[in-house]
Amino acid sequence: MGTAALPIEDHFVPPAGLPSVPASVSEDGGFAKGSIDLGGLEVRQVTAFAKVWSTTQGGQDGLGATFFKPSPVPAGFSVLGHYAQPNNRPLFGHVLVGRDTSGTGALLAAPVDYALVWSSPDGAGHFWLPTAPEGYKAVGVVVTAAADKPSPDEVRCVRADFTDACETEDSVLSSDKDGFSAATLRPAVRGIDARGVHAGTFLAQSSATPAAGASTLACLKNNSASYTSAMPDLAQVNSLVAAYAPHVYLHPNEPYFPSSVTWFFENGALLYQKGSQTPTPVAADGSNLPQGGGNDGGYWLDLPVDGNQREKVKKGDLAGAKVYVQAKPMLGGTVTDLAVWIFYPFNGPARAKVGLIPSIPLGKIGEHVGDWEHVTLRVSNFSGELEYLDGDGGNRPVVYASQHGHAFYPNAGTVLQGDTSLGIGIRNDCARGSRLDTGAGRCEVLSAEYLGVKEPAWLGFEREWGPREEYDIGREINRAARILPRSVRERLAKLVEKVLVGEGPTGPKMHGNWRNDEREA
Repeated sequence: MGTAALPIEDHFVPPAGLPSVPASVSEDGGFAKGSIDLGGLEVRQVTAFAKVWSTTQGGQDGLGATFFKPSPVPAGFSVLGHYAQPNNRPLFGHVLVGRDTSGTGALLAAPVDYALVWSSPDGAGHFWLPTAPEGYKAVGVVVTAAADKPSPDEVRCVRADFTDACETEDSVLSSDKDGFSAATLRPAVRGIDARGVHAGTFLAQSSATPAAGASTLACLKNNSASYTSAMPDLAQVNSLVAAYAPHVYLHPNEPYFPSSVTWFFENGALLYQKGSQTPTPVAADGSNLPQGGGNDGGYWLDLPVDGNQREKVKKGDLAGAKVYVQAKPMLGGTVTDLAVWIFYPFNGPARAKVGLIPSIPLGKIGEHVGDWEHVTLRVSNFSGELEYLDGDGGNRPVVYASQHGHAFYPNAGTVLQGDTSLGIGIRNDCARGSRLDTGAGRCEVLSAEYLGVKEPAWLGFEREWGPREEYDIGREINRAARILPRSVRERLAKLVEKVLVGEGPTGPKMHGNWRNDEREA
């Protein structure tokens, strides 16, 4: 069955049933108060829109896109740009509007002119790039139904020191026929310390106006002396986790379950040092683990030596498993990312799909000790609500952990890693088996730098949580897939080297997304 375009009303108001702000999150501080002060420029989210122009051609899934102006706009606030969204998903988004609270009246200014970027073939949609006064930057595009230039009062430009560089994020609409394209924007630099603010606007370009690139528009910048002033406090973080923590479904045939880090240590985890043959039992709180030093290969963790205990620890402890939460500011402190980390003592072997052969076990390939996986929730600091909802858990997102590998996916089914055009891929199988409710008293906030949360000692262990696994890939594949032609086995070996082979797993703090934006792609 084909996918149908979603109906778009002329005026959109957020539907009933979106998640309510969890109790207690908006009692104190600046979190979930509806507006954020960027240092004299107050901004609010607008989630109600009036449709300006729509098309059912092109765009994602070939269903077209719709372009909106924010409406109504709160009294005293100015529009900074219009909003765009593809038609292949329900309308759910926002743009920021702003007002100058600095007392100078100089942070916002009307554009001095508009440049026409593109007019739709039906003559019902016209896209305009504001021309900012000297010392100011335009933040978004204006769309009109009439061919006349918009009024200077339609939008405001922002003083340059309250803007930051931006880049395109997702394509909204593109047309090879007339060279028109529209794409959403995001700050070019994103991370815990970055000040760029996502305004929710978009960029429009056409072959007739090649100069109208991302550099002609800007994102906002948080210049507040305390750019984390709108972040949740610790009690609010715990309320958010209780309200939004995901349901994790493990595969029905999964033999390797998660556990708490403490359980892993208490059940015989060992610390090895390069050059020494005698391992050291790890203290229950990890206090005897070496701190800092980077991943220099000088130390690593491993399972117990005793065979029976080793097998027990491999299987994990689902009943007592914990999840560990990092709370961090993102997008200039306008959102809070809650990274929910889950630890598995053991990662199982991989399987491949080759042509018409659906599943080929790959021997020991893919096995390793110590597996850290995570899923990140993004919460609006304007409203306290999840920015993206998926699954069937109401306020609670649903994710699926792949069999043996434990990678997270939003839906059940099989995801192949590799060149599927050649019919060769590493299987990631997801299905509903055991459920890990990460919000049922299992969560521990292990890090929130902006709050000064004391981190556990084991988080500072920067080496590998398992020994580096070394095996002859060619021999393993020849043994597991000897019925395949040699050329196919060679392609499979190259895929394994690309996808599965590398250094041993490191802890959460050593991952690049610990301080950076999850959405780098």
